[in-house]
Amino acid sequence: MAGGGEMNRYARQMILPEVGAEGQSRIGAAHVLMVGAGGLGVPALQYLAGAGIGRITLIDPDTVEETNLHRQPIFRMKDLGQPKVQAAAQAVVRLNPAVQMVALVDRLTPANAPDLVAGADVVLDCADSYAASYTLSDTCLAARRPLISASALGLSGYVGGFCSGAPSLRALFPDPPDTGQTCATAGVLGPIVGMLGCLQAQMALAVILGLEPSPLGQFTRFEGGRLTQFRFDAAPECYGPRFIAAEDIRDDDMVVDLRPEDEAPRKATPDALRHPGYGATGPLPRPGQRVVLACRSGLRSWRAADALSRRWNGEITLLALGGIPE
Repeated sequence: MAGGGEMNRYARQMILPEVGAEGQSRIGAAHVLMVGAGGLGVPALQYLAGAGIGRITLIDPDTVEETNLHRQPIFRMKDLGQPKVQAAAQAVVRLNPAVQMVALVDRLTPANAPDLVAGADVVLDCADSYAASYTLSDTCLAARRPLISASALGLSGYVGGFCSGAPSLRALFPDPPDTGQTCATAGVLGPIVGMLGCLQAQMALAVILGLEPSPLGQFTRFEGGRLTQFRFDAAPECYGPRFIAAEDIRDDDMVVDLRPEDEAPRKATPDALRHPGYGATGPLPRPGQRVVLACRSGLRSWRAADALSRRWNGEITLLALGGIPE
């Protein structure tokens, strides 16, 4: 049972019949994994911490930059240059010291995702990364963990509830996107990501509280100043190429580095074939050989895999090496 101070702090949500003392106990016992401490992660973090989530693991490799501040108001000028997860954890302590914060200055990869996901009750994808989003979706689908994923660009964006009995992100988005633009290249307004991040927090709380209808299987899109929603509970799963970690490359893999030499002087592996236009053209692997397509964000790899799959039916995997988004 919550103590007197906690009862006072959470009184306005505990008075809701959907929450009450039992629901508040669920919130306090929950562990949320949040990937990304940017425009989506900041509002989600603030509202989940405010609601009294027991433990939040926050992973992000970036430091606070001045260009972040217009849409990530948890950060201050004095935080510039500090790892985002550390600055965010300090802000959470000021907001609600009862929340246990685990701050990881790291990228989410196929190597660390399984252990991180396995320890969480709900996973929030706030990463603004194709590789991270699909790695999380594949991992959550296998582990039966609920995933709340969002994306924003320009004046539009979406948030959806995936896995744990609902279809995965791949079921809705099985094909590589037409554009590789990101917030850094196309821009974004702060309130757009703020609204979507708040929706992520609300959906995470609904999952924890077991509210009906479940947010898992629900998709919300914001475009043209309007919110639209639909359910995708019956969407069939799609089993496209998976991301792997660099340490998962095998000696007999055919590794193709899609980055030109002026972008990446060092190839993904010493024996990698450097072929920026690979996919529709280029040498085919040996029968039974696995292909690893490497680039920075994973987007070029995904497109190359789509083209290669039209002329070869062997195993294709993707490798996102990090760096500037494509």
